[in-house]
Amino acid sequence: MNKILLIIQREYLSRVKKKSFLLTTFLVPLFFIGMYVGIFFLTKKSFEDSHATVYIIDLEGNIGGKLKSNKNITYKVSAKSLTEQMGELKDGEDNNNLLIIPQDFYSSQRIELLSAGKPNITTQSEVKNQLKDIIRNDKYARLGLDIEAIQNIDDKITVTAKEISDTGDAKESHTEVAMGIAMALSVLVYLSLFLYGAQVMRGIIEEKTSRIVEVVISSVKPFQLMMGKIIGIGLVGITQFLLWIILSIALTSVATAFIFNGANVQTELLQSGIEQDALTKSEMGFDMMTALDSVNFPLLLSCFFIFFLGGYFLYSALFAAVGSAVDSETEASQFTMPITMPLLLTYILSFGVLVNDPNGTIATWLSFIPFTSPIAMLVRIPFGVPTWQIIVSVVLLISGFLVTTFIAARIYRVGILMYGKKASFKELIKWFRYKS
Repeated sequence: MNKILLIIQREYLSRVKKKSFLLTTFLVPLFFIGMYVGIFFLTKKSFEDSHATVYIIDLEGNIGGKLKSNKNITYKVSAKSLTEQMGELKDGEDNNNLLIIPQDFYSSQRIELLSAGKPNITTQSEVKNQLKDIIRNDKYARLGLDIEAIQNIDDKITVTAKEISDTGDAKESHTEVAMGIAMALSVLVYLSLFLYGAQVMRGIIEEKTSRIVEVVISSVKPFQLMMGKIIGIGLVGITQFLLWIILSIALTSVATAFIFNGANVQTELLQSGIEQDALTKSEMGFDMMTALDSVNFPLLLSCFFIFFLGGYFLYSALFAAVGSAVDSETEASQFTMPITMPLLLTYILSFGVLVNDPNGTIATWLSFIPFTSPIAMLVRIPFGVPTWQIIVSVVLLISGFLVTTFIAARIYRVGILMYGKKASFKELIKWFRYKS
């Protein structure tokens, strides 16, 4: 046990002291927060720069006066000829457009929108929607309908989705928040298992090719060396996750305060066409807090660490076996692809099948299989999972880890001292059958 602790200490300290670890730990949160701030300001700038001017040549005669300028577009009825206006348009700014309304507009329901470059999609949509309203109102008038009464009809529906809790009470269910958390956890677990599992494999390959492992094996058992590496690198991953969480929360708070103080967010959102009754700061804060309250964060975080560690130990044992069987990372690809296919399949399904039907047959079975449960169960938990299913999944994951570690250790004890011979699956089976 003392030897395993020494290996764990060596693996942990040797990695956390590296400049690459420190840079990754501090730069990743800065990178994502920078993206967050950058997207906000780029979006703001895009709304400011997308205002279009549309010159109108109205051959019908009555349409141009009905088009109304707004925050996105300015209409100007032109008294110039078509040729002259087109010439000015070609030499003008990129966001200038020319709208040609034909004489038979009401019957043909066609227009032409000219621009020096490719017409902006937002401008096309704005022009189209206003002209649709004009045609609709004209047809209402021809049918003798009261246009004002029709426009005053309120057909908005507010859907309050609720779920029945175990106590029989109905509470609001924020499915969008659950989906967002589920997909974020899916990406995080998938990348982390590959990242830290590959570190285990890479470390073993380096020691094997440099022949250092021959000296180490003389004083410790292969199983002790393998477990020390797996646990040590796993602790590095947990340390990095905790630092990422702390730094992300701190930087997000600072960035959010900076954005909300440096810009009138409500005005910007109104300029993007969102209704005011959904945009007051108090309502936004209330909705967000209500949505976050619906998530059981203590359960989510505890399950995250349990399934992350279980999945990490399981896959790291396999990566360790692969690392011991090859002499380079190039040779490792033939073995890593088959063992990571279940994880990759679950990752792909998490963006469709699992979030769409988290309590369905496929999602439930995937959350029980040890090779897929680290992602599948974490995707399901934000939607609500029976406690017995979580317990069964954890027990199966631990059992799968123990079996996998046993198999990997038997391959590792032989492969770690093998050089110059390309291993095959048939060869790995022989190594597993060798008696101590």
